[in-house]
Amino acid sequence: MTQANGAEGAVELAARRLERAVSLLEQRIAQKLAEASAGAGGASDQDRARLATALDEAKARERELEDAGAAASEALARAISEIRGALGPTLIGEPREA
Repeated sequence: MTQANGAEGAVELAARRLERAVSLLEQRIAQKLAEASAGAGGASDQDRARLATALDEAKARERELEDAGAAASEALARAISEIRGALGPTLIGEPREA
């Protein structure tokens, strides 16, 4: 595995972990909403608003992290390209031109 593949794999792994965490958060919020609704008198509008705000913030953070991961991946690809260009074809296993 090359260093580039490892870094890209790490970004992908982090993105999957983030997606799972956000999904779990959404499930817990939905569960809390259901529990609050089932409780005596149901959840207050204030509780619902607070939970909705928390969910919106989590989704915004997920988007920010996905954007940061994409930017990191692009920067890594550029760096790899520059390194390959600097090393030249003979140093990275490509045949020499005659």
